[in-house]
Amino acid sequence: MRGKIIQALAGFYDVECEGVIYRTRARGNFRKKGKTPYVGDLVEFSAENPQEGYILAIHERKNALVRPPIVNVDQAVVIMSAREPDFNANLLDRFLVLLEYKDIHPIIYISKMDLLEDEEVLLAYAAVYEAMGYPFITQMSDLLPYLKDKITVFMGQTGVGKSTLLNKIAPDLALETGEISDSLGRGRHTTRMVKLYHVHGGLIADTPGFSALDYEVKTAPDLNSAFVDIEKVSANCKFRSCTHTHEPACAVKSAAEAGEIAAFRYDDYLQLLSEIENRRETYKKVLKRK
Repeated sequence: MRGKIIQALAGFYDVECEGVIYRTRARGNFRKKGKTPYVGDLVEFSAENPQEGYILAIHERKNALVRPPIVNVDQAVVIMSAREPDFNANLLDRFLVLLEYKDIHPIIYISKMDLLEDEEVLLAYAAVYEAMGYPFITQMSDLLPYLKDKITVFMGQTGVGKSTLLNKIAPDLALETGEISDSLGRGRHTTRMVKLYHVHGGLIADTPGFSALDYEVKTAPDLNSAFVDIEKVSANCKFRSCTHTHEPACAVKSAAEAGEIAAFRYDDYLQLLSEIENRRETYKKVLKRK
């Protein structure tokens, strides 16, 4: 039989096949090969009854997230709050870079709009991101149509209200929520496992909040590709290996100076490029000591 893993917990994998959920385990040869089934995997399995089955094979994945451990994701709703914590374009760009690198379509959702006194600045950000093809949504009703027929991950900084939003979308889930800490200005982590839920014609996953984002983009070319606005312009750079920092006839620098690329986006690109280069230098120093 063939099905999709919708939950993984304590060595058991719940596989959905034609509307029936089968509790399965992975065959021992997966451990020998260093393979681990993940939520979202399309698998071949056998089962004598819904409570006792075995995963036999894992189909090829189109993408995979490390944290949360989930695969074959179609899109991700990146939740950023307007206030408490304040909207952070740099953190949003870090999420977008990761998602572009993983070939996962981003949808930007802004929570806590009721706490915002002046929307002008946020609307300026919205214009930039929408011009790049990213939906920039502030109302739950506008988000729901995007969920149909997709596997969607909800992600964002801790305290922005992911579980609160999901409880509004699907009250039956009754996901645990946490209060914002006044002293830390951030929320407690409330999501403890990854599970796919049937909601509004699609599958959605709540995921752990992030105090920091695991960063997987390790090269300048990959970073260039993950900034869609920069990649589009970089085709006109004089040098194919242009990093858009010091090279002559750089189309990206010219576009940033002319306002064709938003200044904050170019600054975020430079910051992330610097972090990549610093990690590379640190790695070289470690190798020399060995």
